[in-house]
Amino acid sequence: MRIDIITVLPELIQSPLNHSILKRAQDKGFAEIHLHNLRDYSTDKHHRVDDYPFGGSAGMVMQIEPIDRAISALKAQRHYDEIIYTSPDGEKFDQKIANSLSMTQNIIILCGHYKGIDFRVREHFITREISIGDYVLTGGELAAAVICDAVVRVIPGVISDEQSALSDSFQDNLLAPPVYTRPADYNGWKVPEVLLSGHQRKIEEWQLQQSLERTQKLRPDLLK
Repeated sequence: MRIDIITVLPELIQSPLNHSILKRAQDKGFAEIHLHNLRDYSTDKHHRVDDYPFGGSAGMVMQIEPIDRAISALKAQRHYDEIIYTSPDGEKFDQKIANSLSMTQNIIILCGHYKGIDFRVREHFITREISIGDYVLTGGELAAAVICDAVVRVIPGVISDEQSALSDSFQDNLLAPPVYTRPADYNGWKVPEVLLSGHQRKIEEWQLQQSLERTQKLRPDLLK
């Protein structure tokens, strides 16, 4: 899988993309993640990529021309399954979307910044708009990092224990059950006996029941 990220602040996103599971996925050849500085596609002598909005509103807006040049340069080299814009008013990112994107071959993520992007970009280039929550960030770089992490980690082979990824919260619309490790008794706080029993069927039944109870208590909306 290849992910191309277009951003005005590539240095802001470099660290999360080059550590832990994302780094291992790239080292193993399961994923390629490339950063593209939008300023490199500006024709302005100062490499500006923003301007004042028509209509006199406050803030600055990312211009259409450098974005067009960046996206067109990438599309000239390969087909893209999705061109994603990180936006507060996009569809809410969840595990189902992450699973779906993990099965694509090539995607572009355009990171918003300033007051947003010229709306014509959204009308003519973007195929999907994604939000990671009902709040506003300074830019879309952190959202892009979240999307990359969630998508890449479920690509088959990225996590050696694939069952671990499949049992994560939200994979089946349930929150994960409680987990414990040694020691089994710490300051009198004991691990549930069923987990020490070695009886796999009873353990799975307990885990399912715990998932249902936690979901009902903490995220009842998931059960709908």
